[in-house]
Amino acid sequence: MGNWLVNHWFSAAVLAAWLGINVFLFTYYFLFFDQDERYYYTRAILGSALAWARASAKCLNFNSMLILLPVCRNLLSFLRGTCSCCRRTLRKQLDHNLTFHKLVAYALALFTAVHTIAHLFNLERYNDSQQATDGSLAAVLSKMHLQNSNKWLNPIHSNQTTVEYVAFTTIPGLTGVIITLALILMVTSSTEFIRRNYFEVFWYTHHLFIIYFAGLVIHGIAGLVRGQTEASMEEVHPRRCAEYLVHNHKECRHECCKNPEFSSIPAESWKWVLAPVLLYVFERILRVWRARQKVVVTKVVMHPARVLELQMQKKGFRMEVGQYIFVNCPAISLLEWHPFTLTSAPEEDFFSIHIRAAGDWTERIIDTFQQQKPEMPRIEVDGPFGTASEDVFQYEVAMLVGAGIGVTPFASILKSIWYKFQQADQTLKTKKIYFYWLCRDTGAFAWFNDLLASLEQKMAESGKADFLTYRLFLTGWDTSIANNAALHYDTATDTVTGLRHKTIFGRPMWNAEFSAVATAHPRSELGHGCVGCWCLEASPPPQHPQPLTACRSVVGVFLCGPGALAKDLQKFCHQHSSLDPRKVKFYFNKENF
Repeated sequence: MGNWLVNHWFSAAVLAAWLGINVFLFTYYFLFFDQDERYYYTRAILGSALAWARASAKCLNFNSMLILLPVCRNLLSFLRGTCSCCRRTLRKQLDHNLTFHKLVAYALALFTAVHTIAHLFNLERYNDSQQATDGSLAAVLSKMHLQNSNKWLNPIHSNQTTVEYVAFTTIPGLTGVIITLALILMVTSSTEFIRRNYFEVFWYTHHLFIIYFAGLVIHGIAGLVRGQTEASMEEVHPRRCAEYLVHNHKECRHECCKNPEFSSIPAESWKWVLAPVLLYVFERILRVWRARQKVVVTKVVMHPARVLELQMQKKGFRMEVGQYIFVNCPAISLLEWHPFTLTSAPEEDFFSIHIRAAGDWTERIIDTFQQQKPEMPRIEVDGPFGTASEDVFQYEVAMLVGAGIGVTPFASILKSIWYKFQQADQTLKTKKIYFYWLCRDTGAFAWFNDLLASLEQKMAESGKADFLTYRLFLTGWDTSIANNAALHYDTATDTVTGLRHKTIFGRPMWNAEFSAVATAHPRSELGHGCVGCWCLEASPPPQHPQPLTACRSVVGVFLCGPGALAKDLQKFCHQHSSLDPRKVKFYFNKENF
């Protein structure tokens, strides 16, 4: 628990602040509408359902203001760049953008349910009050439109009007139904199963957010829920004059005999969402402009296991290791954009992606490029955008874990390392990299075999053969493969990959791997004063650092893979991180699109 708090204190603080604001808004406005005298007469008809509806509406506005910010990718990339010298804990929050986006979406679903249920009670009570003939305060207030059409409190003016009629013919009712359906479709189509197997469904339904925000802004403009005006409160305060409404007669001369006047609650949703919507519109305009710039496909490579490699060039394109782009192929779909991690290095004069067949769109793009046509299909590219892997060279020791096609961001990192060795780059802070690649079939290893073999050779020539330790795990195999590997175990190279390191059959023993890394790196290897440690742990470093005998070793753990593996790695990061500032600490980072 102590390690968890140390590693996640900032995330916990952000979550607590968000929850606190939601609780404050709900509590404050619930008590306001439940006790404020301006809504005395409204409560006489609606009861406590008024407070439930209005309090949840404020929370809906607040969360609608936040929902778009985590998906403004250009904004996040800008913040990541400007925070390059910030504390790691601050930068890491940007990697939780989609988690926060989902959390806010769940809150929207919850408050929408509360708001909808409360208003269903409200409509029923409006209808009952309109039809009541018992002379109660609610019945009298519901008949006030008969005396003056501008002084109504109950929006239902006829005994023949039904709740369904109000729900589907008034602006608040109709927009409420539409935005609720849009939200239901967006939330249900965002499940892991839908996104993995029917990405197109997820992609198209998520664009219902346009309808959601349009409906949200329009929803309150009709002002069906009303309260007493300030001027009327001064003349006929409800605490003093409510009984005269029930027992009023034509000859009444009392000051309270005058009927109260009401006005609508002004629409406020637009004030909450205007700024983030404008920011998101600017974001989309920037994306469209960037996507329209010409992309030239310079090389197409078909790898085993139906993996397509596209090498491309684009004027002004600049990337960092571990970044990703969105790709569109108009020949397949004009509207669908899919994220892919860049597998090229910043030092190369092209950028590349690897596409694995994993759905309709990927199958079609692979088939399209496999067909021998005179002209290449047109490709549009938006990005690049930043991810957690950008920080890999900020760590002295890094553990890179890729599962299947999840190896792609680390291909970019390993290529960049090769170029740094080629150019004898002395600025490289990283002293050791552990690379773990988990694959279900042997064909997948062929994707980057040449890269790993080249790295082995280059590091041996540079006298840094120990810089990279890689382990390849085959998680799916048959008896013939295992027998062949056992038969040739004593050969210099592996029978599966042809590399010096032997392929391991099965899954990694992560507890043993983390223990070995922690034992191998108990202290930082950086020079005088451990300034590098200060750069990693805090910003800025002390002005005159003194030599330290024991400086914390910081290990960055980077994953591009499934959620189950992420949970395991995160658990072991916590278990093997010491609270002692002089010992090793593991920082977990996961790729999120």
